[in-house]
Amino acid sequence: MAHAPSSSSASSNVPWVEKYRPKNLDEVAAHKDIVDTIKRLARESKLPHLLLYGPPGTGKTSTVLALAQSMYGKHVKAMTLSLNASDDRGIDVVRRQIQDFASTRRLGSDDGPAFSLIILDECDAMTREAQMALRRVIEKYAKRTRFALICNQVSRLIPAIQSRCTRFRFAPLPVDCALARVKEVAAAENVELTDGGASALVKLSQGDMRRVLNTLQSAHLAHAKVDEEAVYATTGAPRPVDTERAMKSLLNASVSEAVKDIRHLQEARGISLLDLVRELLPYTMRIQGVPSGARARCLANLADTEHRISLGCAEKTQIGGVVAAFVELRDELVAVAQ
Repeated sequence: MAHAPSSSSASSNVPWVEKYRPKNLDEVAAHKDIVDTIKRLARESKLPHLLLYGPPGTGKTSTVLALAQSMYGKHVKAMTLSLNASDDRGIDVVRRQIQDFASTRRLGSDDGPAFSLIILDECDAMTREAQMALRRVIEKYAKRTRFALICNQVSRLIPAIQSRCTRFRFAPLPVDCALARVKEVAAAENVELTDGGASALVKLSQGDMRRVLNTLQSAHLAHAKVDEEAVYATTGAPRPVDTERAMKSLLNASVSEAVKDIRHLQEARGISLLDLVRELLPYTMRIQGVPSGARARCLANLADTEHRISLGCAEKTQIGGVVAAFVELRDELVAVAQ
């Protein structure tokens, strides 16, 4: 007879993103003003329909789930319906699951809110027809149901839905909040995390806490110590020294040598050209003595190259685009010097 896994064993198999997801609103790492406002509205039973939008990994879903747990406690499963609209995006889902849940009166705890909560994650993936049907459902069942809509790009939602919700924008997490959280998780999991490793995690995540924790867990599994080198090796992102080497070649070497150097860097370090181009942008802004027009043209050329790569153009060809952007910049620098 097989034995059930122990709770500690089951817990160790849980991704850290889920294991350390906030259980209540007090544990949400950032966005204190937004969290305090939502908490006060819920406490006073004045919660409106919510529209939470912003980049991935900034705490939108965690905030709503923590809100539901705070409001309903042990009745949370009965009082909430959670759907991912990128999977359930058609009009049939609105007419069946959402409308059926919204139209049914539910009995929660005596001291809890009188309304149920429908959570629609990634609702910007819903079709326009589904959004039009959802608008009607939101309007019709407002007395007994609240909607929490979560998305990355609010512009994809029709104005009729946006106007029925109170909007909150979740910005990328501040560096200090992300650093404090990653160090807290590292301590809880007995991860040997250096200050350089923590800084690299936060820098590469660009305010995405989900990415921070996923990278931390992967780096911990692959390396005994999570330092800066381990983080860059895990993500495959170009290290600062790699970017500086590429920048030096682009500004000084011949066209053929610059192309050769970047190809060698890609092969030796397994670096994506797209990642390298993104890392070159801040370095381009720091070059001294560059006329503003020349700098702007170089940045525009790099942006065009990044766009072409993202569309699937061959990286070998686009290396030429990167080199060409800096050759043009070098020519203008020489002209200014003369």
